[in-house]
Amino acid sequence: MIKLHKLVVLIGLITSIQATAEPTKLDLAIEKITVSGLSSGGFMANQFHIAHSDWVRGAAILAAGPYYCAQGSITTALSQCVNKQSDEFSLAPLNAQLKQYADKGLIAPLSNLKDSQVWLLHGTLDARVTRSVANALFQQYQTLVAPENLTYVKEKPFAHHFPTLASGARCDTSESPFLGNCQFDAAGELLNYLYSDLTPPVQKLNGKINAINQHELGGEPAESLAETGYLYVPQACARGQTCEVHVNFHGCNQNAETIGQEYIQNNGLNRWADSNQLVVLYPQTNTSMMLPMNPQGCWDWWGYTDENYANQQGQQIQAVKNIVKSLAVQPNRKG
Repeated sequence: MIKLHKLVVLIGLITSIQATAEPTKLDLAIEKITVSGLSSGGFMANQFHIAHSDWVRGAAILAAGPYYCAQGSITTALSQCVNKQSDEFSLAPLNAQLKQYADKGLIAPLSNLKDSQVWLLHGTLDARVTRSVANALFQQYQTLVAPENLTYVKEKPFAHHFPTLASGARCDTSESPFLGNCQFDAAGELLNYLYSDLTPPVQKLNGKINAINQHELGGEPAESLAETGYLYVPQACARGQTCEVHVNFHGCNQNAETIGQEYIQNNGLNRWADSNQLVVLYPQTNTSMMLPMNPQGCWDWWGYTDENYANQQGQQIQAVKNIVKSLAVQPNRKG
């Protein structure tokens, strides 16, 4: 059954790549973008936001912890940031690293974050990232973001997943593809917080999911990413209309290599993107049992790529920035 599942996923990937040619340059307003992510993707969304707060106007983070939580150690990641048993959590060393990076110019000035829009979600049934860790992320952002620009959804009975209106497993379980059928539109909630005056989502998509070559677009820093990433392009954007960009980072065991396009197609973001001229980039990690070791296809939030993983010099942060800029008609716009 496992082999059959892998075969189906592989066939799905090949079919999707053949059916959707790599898009031509798009007219993207990349002066300001937004990001979101779940679990390891939530940690990466946070890292990307803080590294480039002069460019990223807002972030939505689901089921994740504070910046530099793992402190460059897989041992710390596993003992302090996931499956944490103690309610005690010290932000002091993490905030000290924030300041050090800012002083060295390795992240954008922290003052930029004051006007950012930040939306956080943590379910009461999440047993993977515990409440103390999620609270630490909120508390960290409280010191950086204006109160009116920060919201924390924390009373919903969600397990460790991306909540949706009707897709995925039961809301109280955390299982592949890590979408929760919760009658809750997390995609709509987060996008409406990050952007204003959104048009209601379409019922039938008119855009396309395009396969892109991350290694070509991301350059040398994209070595730890999968060769293929995905880009949802609404029809209006494909026809030349200026569109904004949202980057969504998947969680562990949620990359296309593992589950095909289930997450990309069913998280709900594309429905909102279609009606609001919003291109959604779904960058993809590479699952690897060799160095850099990443057996679950997680984003790097503990240092498996390099010691700069959480700042502007981090390989994955550089790669995703390169990809966004490479997709735009005017790649030299500010960003």
